[in-house]
Formats: sequence, C-alpha cells, structure tokens
Amino acid sequence: MKSLMDTAIVNKVNKLREALHHHNYRYYVLDDPEISDVEYDRLLQELIRLEQTYPQLAIADSPSVRVGAPPLTSFDTITHSLPMLSLDNAFSDDDIMEFDRRVKRQLGSDDPIRYTAEPKLDGVAVELVYENGTLTAASTRGDGITGESITSNVRTIGAVPLLMQRGRRNDMPSRLEARGEVFIGIENFKKLNRERVALDLAPFANPRNAAAGSLRQLDSKITAARPLDIFFYGVGLVAGIEFESHWDLLQSLKAWGFKINPLIRPRIAVAEVLQFYRQLSERRHQLAYDIDGMVIKVDSLRLQQRLGTTTRSPRWAIAYKFEALQETTVLENIEVQVGRTGVLTPVAHLTPVNVGGVTVSRATLHNEDEIEKKDIRIGDTVLVQRAGDVIPEVVKVIASQRSGDEKKFTMPVSCPVCGSPVVRMEGEAATRCINASCSAQVKERIKHFASKAAFDIDGLGDKLVDQLVAEGLVSSYADLFNLDVAILTGLERMGTKSAENLINAIAASKQINFARFLYALGIRHVGEHVAVLLANQFDSLERLAASSEENLTAIEGIGPIVARSIVDFFKQDENLDTMRRILQSGVRIEFGTSIIRKSLAGRTFVLTGALETMTRQRAKEMITAAGGKVGGSVSRNTDFIVAGESPGSKLAKAQELGVEILDEAAFKLMLGAE
Repeated sequence: MKSLMDTAIVNKVNKLREALHHHNYRYYVLDDPEISDVEYDRLLQELIRLEQTYPQLAIADSPSVRVGAPPLTSFDTITHSLPMLSLDNAFSDDDIMEFDRRVKRQLGSDDPIRYTAEPKLDGVAVELVYENGTLTAASTRGDGITGESITSNVRTIGAVPLLMQRGRRNDMPSRLEARGEVFIGIENFKKLNRERVALDLAPFANPRNAAAGSLRQLDSKITAARPLDIFFYGVGLVAGIEFESHWDLLQSLKAWGFKINPLIRPRIAVAEVLQFYRQLSERRHQLAYDIDGMVIKVDSLRLQQRLGTTTRSPRWAIAYKFEALQETTVLENIEVQVGRTGVLTPVAHLTPVNVGGVTVSRATLHNEDEIEKKDIRIGDTVLVQRAGDVIPEVVKVIASQRSGDEKKFTMPVSCPVCGSPVVRMEGEAATRCINASCSAQVKERIKHFASKAAFDIDGLGDKLVDQLVAEGLVSSYADLFNLDVAILTGLERMGTKSAENLINAIAASKQINFARFLYALGIRHVGEHVAVLLANQFDSLERLAASSEENLTAIEGIGPIVARSIVDFFKQDENLDTMRRILQSGVRIEFGTSIIRKSLAGRTFVLTGALETMTRQRAKEMITAAGGKVGGSVSRNTDFIVAGESPGSKLAKAQELGVEILDEAAFKLMLGAE
C-alpha cells in the first residue's frame, strides 16, 4: 500500500510541475493564459505543500523555486564562454547612416543590408545557461568577461523558463547560453516604492536601480518578492544548432520558451530603421517599461561573423540612444568635494527638477576650467540633462534669465575638508589637496580599497565608512582589519547581526590575488589594467617595491609617468608601514593567479580636437603607459581615434575608413584613468 501511495504522490507532483511549466509558457511567452491567476496560485501552493511534506521529491527545476532558496553568504563568479560586449552608441540619423556605410565598407559590398531593430531596455543584462533544456546557472554581465552567479535569484523570476520547450523543429540544443535584460515595469516599480514607504524604507531611485538591487540579494526570497521581468535578446554559445539570421535565432528562443520583446522589427532596411526609431521615441513614455534607445543589429549571422568585433563592442551592432532628456532649473550653490587622490571636484546643488522621471538635485561640474568655459555662476538658471539618460550634467547657462545677483565661483585656495593648501599642477585641469591625511581622502581611499575590484568587502558602504572615519575608528584602510563586533555595535544603527556579517566579510577578503591587492592600494595611475601587468611580472611584493623606474618602464605597457608614480609610492614610509600592517593582520596574497587582460600593445591611436580634462601630452603618455602607440595621421593602420572638441578633418577621415571613434569618456574608461 505504501509503495502504491508513494507512486501516486510522485505522479501528482510530476503532473503539477508539468502543468505549472505549461501555464508559465502560455502566460509569459505566448501572452495567452489558459487559467486565472487564482487557479495558478492554487496549483503552485499545492505543489509547495507536497514538496514540504515529501522533501525527497524536491528538484532544482521545480516551479516551487519561484518562492526563493536558503540565503547565500556571498556570490560566486562565473566566466562567460563568450564575452558579453558593450555596444557603441549613436545619437543621430547621420551616425546610423555612417554605421550602415561602415558595415558595407568592411564587407566590401554595396548591397543593401538588412537589420533587426529592438527596443533597448534600461535594465540589467544577464546570461542564463541551459544544459539539455534545464536551467543550470545564471550570472550578471559583470565586466563582460566574468559576472556574479545569481542562479537562485533568477529562478524566482516568473518569465524565466526553468525547463525549455521543444522548438519549432522539435529541437533543443545540448547547451544554450541565453542573454536577456532584467527589468521592473513602471507600474510595478511605483507599487514597490509605495510599499517601501509604508514600511518606512527608502524608495528606489528608478526601476533600473530596483532591478539591479533585487538581483543582488543574498536571500533569494527577497528577490522573489520583487516584480522582476525579463526580455531575451540574444545568445552566447549554442551547441548543436545553427541559425541563418538573428531573427531566426530570436524565433527559436521564443519557441523554446523565452520571452521576446513584441516590438522587435526584423529584416528592415536602414531607412526603415530610422523610421522605427522615431516611432519608438514617440511611444517610449507610453510603454509599460523604460527604454533608453534602440539596438540595431545586422540580421545575417554570416555577415556578423565576417564583421567581427573590436575589443569592447561588436562591429555589427549599435545602440541608437534617445535624445538626452533636458529641463531647466536653478543652480543654488556649488559645493567642492575631495576625492581619494585629493582632486577637488565642484558639484552643483540644484533646485530639484524631474528629468525623465528621475528627480535631479545635484550635477557634476567637472573642474574649474569647465565652469569658466560655460560661465556658470551661483544663482544661474541652467539647462540640465541626463546624458545617456543617466548622468546629470549642466549643459549651459540661460544667460537671458540673469538678474545681476548671480555670483562667480572661485576654486578655494585651501581644502574645504582639512584646510590644507591646494595646488594645481602644470598641464592638469585638476586642483588637488596635498594633505594625504585629509579625512575626505582617507574615506575615499577606504571605499576604493573595499570596492568590488579590490578587496570586495561586502557591507562596507559609504555611510558606514564615513561613520568609521568620523568616530576615529579608522584612519587608514589597514585599520579595517582591527575592527571587531564590539567596536561596530557601538556605532549608531549597527546591530549585532550586521556587525558580525561585516567582520565575516572582512575576514573573507583576506585571501586576494596580487593584481587586486595592487589595485586596492590606490597607487596613482595604477588602475585594474596596470595592476594586472605588474602582477604578471612580479612574484612578490618586495621585488616590486624594490624596482627602479628603468626596470618598470621595461615592462610592455608601463610608461615613465606610471613607473615614477609606483616608485614614489613605495618610497614613502607611511605606505610601507600600511602594507606591513595589512599583511600582519592575516592578509594572504596569491601570486601567479592574475588574469592576463588584453593590453593596448600594438594598438595605434590618433588624437584630434581639444580634450576637456587633460592635455594632449597627458593623453599621449597614458596611451604609451598602456603599451599603445600614438600616430600623427589617420590611416587603415589606425585602431582608434580619440575625438575631443572641434576635431577637424582627422575625424572625417576616420569615419571614412571605419576607424573606431572614442570620445574622452570612453578613452578614459579604456585606459582606467582616474
């Protein structure tokens, strides 16, 4: 009798799972549900009850995982089989027409190109791995090479298939890496914030932040309670099945159970691409989710393969961003902030204004030269935009609105935090506080030290760092390793559990590879890329500390400015003492385990136009320091052109030859510049 009962229970559980998988597919992918939400919930609760009664029947791909799994202590990492590259941006019809011409030049053909155009969601990119039709892993995009494992959290998203459907040809790949964008719809976002306010919790700033924060919860039950959704847009590796076109791939994804955006326009000419962009731009505020542009892809996968990729983006795709959203407001004051390297940055305090659904009250002014160039004064009416729909900036002053009471801004001659003298070095736009003990610099150095690319100390947020420094509990990042639960629980709003979690996170960070350790030290000009070059060259901290400028510049990718900065850092007794204290606290450096990242060795750059935050000579030194070369004219051998203000004929030549164009922000990002 027991055996018969067990068989009946197993059959019932299997039928419930089969039904729930089927109804998920009907609801999320086909948008054609066969049962009500109440009936679906009844089936799910019945399955959960049976699995709790008979825990031996629980499996990883059961629909019951939608409610969440036991909490994690930290996120593991996953390396993508194929890099998740970023996209180049376009901001005008001319940019898209030039992209079309560039594609044809690179293919050596004047034949019309067919494109697939898709709404560009303002969400979080993820990759899901399926083995023989079962979801086995999920990760964030991360740095494009490695992301965080968020499998338990992704399984809670209703629109994510836990089991793939059989496809149009009754096919299913043995391995599929599906890529999509996780987001929260606008109305769900508003409801979520209303619920948070009712619980006396801070509301999320925007849907994207809410989605990102929800995906990074260690407790997937919290993620399960958030209204996350997803659209799939592409793949990484696919084993056993080939496609002719991007649209064919998307149709297969849909047949396998993946949710595809219904607004996608397939196989259209470039003129239709531009028409569709204008339609999307007009409809964007009527959609149920945020989009910040349109992604355009060459539809033929054969042509995509011929076009290939650059180090950071595919040559066969581009993102056509919507025009930056702008509003006018009043610049009430200018505050000067101090960064970890002592740089003083003026920040505009604005009368709060809603720009594209986000309240903006602060915007960076970059430096003193930027303020003078735009003639920005305290009390001015200014035009503010979120560049790329994200970063607030002051575009210009509305001079006609001046009353005469506006005040000119002058950079302080002493640090606004510690009172020490400030200096502006020749050839630099930045003004710096020269007191290394300045509390503002100490705070920023500690935040850098604990950041994800460095020691990755989870739970050590900005407010807590500020509090630790203000209370005199830490004056150096080495002091972090002296903290204990008793010290932390003495802080305002710090409970025992939070204190224990932070101490555990600090302890877990003590095993670190050499590249991350060097990056964490905050040596000027040593970003992640240079840290990797050094870690690959030296097998001990002592040998690096004893190196001369001559020895360092002999390393491919290390220039004289970087070498001098490294030597100067290791000459200072304070820095040596700090490193000694870190090592004595139990930090163990792993040597010989660094990831060798692609340097700029052999890549040729051409500079044109005026750069805002650095001199032409400084830009050349940065390229040389990273192993690149600087050319005087644009040719087919040029890899990148860095275009500043008023770029001249070199830019036109680069566009004609299909040379990749970098603005100043992209150039600094590539070089890891501070």
